[in-house]
Amino acid sequence: MFVIALTYLKPTEDIDALLAAHREFLREQYDNGVFLMSGRMVPRTGGIIIATADSRADIEAIIELDPFRQAGAASYTITEFVPTMTADVLAAFRQH
Repeated sequence: MFVIALTYLKPTEDIDALLAAHREFLREQYDNGVFLMSGRMVPRTGGIIIATADSRADIEAIIELDPFRQAGAASYTITEFVPTMTADVLAAFRQH
């Protein structure tokens, strides 16, 4: 399981111009079963994505497809973790 933190590197106007393409990227990753949840930070300085994948390398390759990344509009911090406890609704993601 991965927590991906995006930090915006460009002004809000530049981020907004890329937002439709970024959301399409997100939809594709939801459809592929990789992204589980996402949203903007408060205050709006970036965003968070919770993802599942076989490896960090897979996540890194997917992030390269993000229009924010391609435009140099965001930097990414990827944190891998092992979810040993979850709410019942997330039990399928528990690992031992």
